[in-house]
Amino acid sequence: MRDVLQSATDVRSRVTGWMGRRFLAHLSKSGFDLGSSWFVPSKVLAPLRRNGLNPVPELARMQAHGPVTRLPLPVTVWLVTGYEASKRVLVDAEAFSNDFGHFREMGLFADEAPGGLGFSDPPEHTRLRKVLTPEFTMRRLSRLIPRIEAIVADQLDLMSMKDGPVDLVEDFAMPVPALTICELLGVPANQREEFQRRSVARFDLGGAATASLSAVSQSIVYFRELVRAQREAPNDGLLGELIRKHGDELDDDELAGLADGLLTGGFETTASMISLGTLAMLRSPDLLARVRDDDEAVGGVVDELLRHQSVVQVAFLRIARKDVDIAGTKVRAGDIVACSLSQANRDPSVYPSPDAINPDRSAGQHLAFGYGAHRCIGAELAKMELRIAYPALVRRFPEMRLAVQPGDLSFRKLSIVYGLHSLPIHLGNHTSPIQPGL
Repeated sequence: MRDVLQSATDVRSRVTGWMGRRFLAHLSKSGFDLGSSWFVPSKVLAPLRRNGLNPVPELARMQAHGPVTRLPLPVTVWLVTGYEASKRVLVDAEAFSNDFGHFREMGLFADEAPGGLGFSDPPEHTRLRKVLTPEFTMRRLSRLIPRIEAIVADQLDLMSMKDGPVDLVEDFAMPVPALTICELLGVPANQREEFQRRSVARFDLGGAATASLSAVSQSIVYFRELVRAQREAPNDGLLGELIRKHGDELDDDELAGLADGLLTGGFETTASMISLGTLAMLRSPDLLARVRDDDEAVGGVVDELLRHQSVVQVAFLRIARKDVDIAGTKVRAGDIVACSLSQANRDPSVYPSPDAINPDRSAGQHLAFGYGAHRCIGAELAKMELRIAYPALVRRFPEMRLAVQPGDLSFRKLSIVYGLHSLPIHLGNHTSPIQPGL
């Protein structure tokens, strides 16, 4: 009798899961608005929301009840908010799969797989990562420092010529990483405006549920064309280098996927960190003074701001490959697991007074770039950009201030990558030339 009841329970679970997957697939295809959908429980949307510079309080309440919470959805989705539990999931590629194909099989997404490193498993992930890793050593990246400094200086010059307030997002935070990635990849100068345009709408989920994936598909098409052009005449950028060194072992789709993955990981994320970090400094004169006056302090400030902001709010979804225990919670094979990086980096058991920005603390191995084999391969490049951009900005415009009331700032309401829509700034009457080492 017990076996019969268990069998009935399993059948009911499978049927319910199938119905839930079809329901979500139907909603995705019809393009519903997650942000205004009253029928989506707040607990489900909490990982994609933020309260100013802080995660929404609901995440902290979930974390206080335990590091793993089941979300109220027709499919089984576990949200991991604890720091150690998140590391456990992110590091275990044997127990948890990143392969995008699983989600298509479940009927959740019909879009083309994004490609790249983020949505692949070993051995494919290992093969592709091995190709990219030598290009992201500090020795290789250091060649970009003069170009990043020049990009930053050019954008500061352009801002200084504007009358009235500037929008730090549009005029500084977005161009710096976009042009840096163009330099990295070797995007021709006449295509850089188009490159930046294609990068903007990928992560904001305020509209149709599949909008960001559609943007990814369009981006892949663009990168395929760029790869084909590079095969004919490879330049000194990353794509040209990969074609020269590995052109016979990487096809066009793989190269396009890698390029798109670098865009995904390096453009919107760094842009958000530049603008949110600037806002944090404007709210803290002591923090701003440290960045302005002390070169030795900049690295610690950058790491603490990365921990505090965790602009990538949720890691790529994982599918459990087998039954597994996460911090005492039984997760079954086929369950979806999401790690809230923003809340894991506010875990009070690891970071006392986690909501405070304290550059004197050891941010340690924060999870802003993920963890394990899927840790962002461009993490050092992003930190390099921030270590150059923050001091240059505050030294050039020491009297800058908000041009609107704090309550009038417009943040993304529902997004994988958190950020500001705009950041209006008065630059002040006095502008100083950039003085590294001031």
